[in-house]
Amino acid sequence: MLSHLRHVFSGAPILNASKCTVHHFRSSHCNVQLKGRNLLTLKHYTAEEIQYLLWVAADLKYRIKQKGEYVPVLQGKSLAMIFEKRSTRTRLSTETGFALLGGHPCFLTTQDIHLGVNESLKDTARVLSGMTDAVLARVYRQTDLDLLAKEATIPIVNGLSDMYHPIQILADFLTLQEHYGHLNGLTISWIGDGNNVLNSIMMSAAKFGMNLRIATPKGYEPDSSVISAAEQFSKESGTPLFMTNEPLEAATGANVLVTDTWVSMGKEEEKKKRLKDFKGYQITMQTGKVASPDWTFLHCLPRKPEEVDDAVFYSPKSLVFPEAENRKWTIMAVMVALLTDYIPQLPKPTF
Repeated sequence: MLSHLRHVFSGAPILNASKCTVHHFRSSHCNVQLKGRNLLTLKHYTAEEIQYLLWVAADLKYRIKQKGEYVPVLQGKSLAMIFEKRSTRTRLSTETGFALLGGHPCFLTTQDIHLGVNESLKDTARVLSGMTDAVLARVYRQTDLDLLAKEATIPIVNGLSDMYHPIQILADFLTLQEHYGHLNGLTISWIGDGNNVLNSIMMSAAKFGMNLRIATPKGYEPDSSVISAAEQFSKESGTPLFMTNEPLEAATGANVLVTDTWVSMGKEEEKKKRLKDFKGYQITMQTGKVASPDWTFLHCLPRKPEEVDDAVFYSPKSLVFPEAENRKWTIMAVMVALLTDYIPQLPKPTF
């Protein structure tokens, strides 16, 4: 069994010192109960709860991908997928993942459902609560998600909003766990826009003991409320939070270099100005020279060449395609955790 575990986590020893018994699995899990919860942001999830989601993701990936098992734990369940913004990875990972677990996903675009237009958000939440078991919503406004969650009686999952992108960060963390064998002590360098992906990293990295170094152009810093919360998390965990406007300063000593699109959907009219403001922020091999020798690169995709050049993006340093695949295993873990009392078969990783 240990050889299988090392394969799943890229060769790093991950077992806890405790004996690997069914009793141990249950005792490791018993303090975490996510069934019935919403996932709107990782801000309100504890380190142990996020660890459980990553544990479930690793377990499902091992059982289904490595062992070829059929795990229909969501049989008889249905999921409403509301997409105000298009997405390759979020749609495919959720549809295929939910179906692979025996459930039925229902895809709804703005042509099918007009949030708060033809029907109030309150009414929509109540209708969906009567017909489905959960909702994943990819929306423009975080406030719409908050209202859906307030009025619904089923779990609401944030598939992306203007404020947060929690399911992306779970995929990032699983990818780093597989590559490095741990998360604690890693230094993440964000070089780019102070957007929803960065906000979600800031709401979770310190909980794993990860150090965070951030470079954004002046005027593109994260929301002040996010900075305040991140500073508190860093203080509680004893990890540094460093912010600058100089990309190479943020990249210094980093294990992980991360960026994202500079021009998000809905901000196309700002493209010319943004490209000018982000000059010097492209991640290249030159950026990697000031990073740690073991540095890797992440990007949630789709990627533009001005954000990261081909030499980095297609290099062995790049983990972007395993990261993209892990969107599937982590969203499956979220759905399983929020809808069932699932207990992983694998021993809990050392994070």
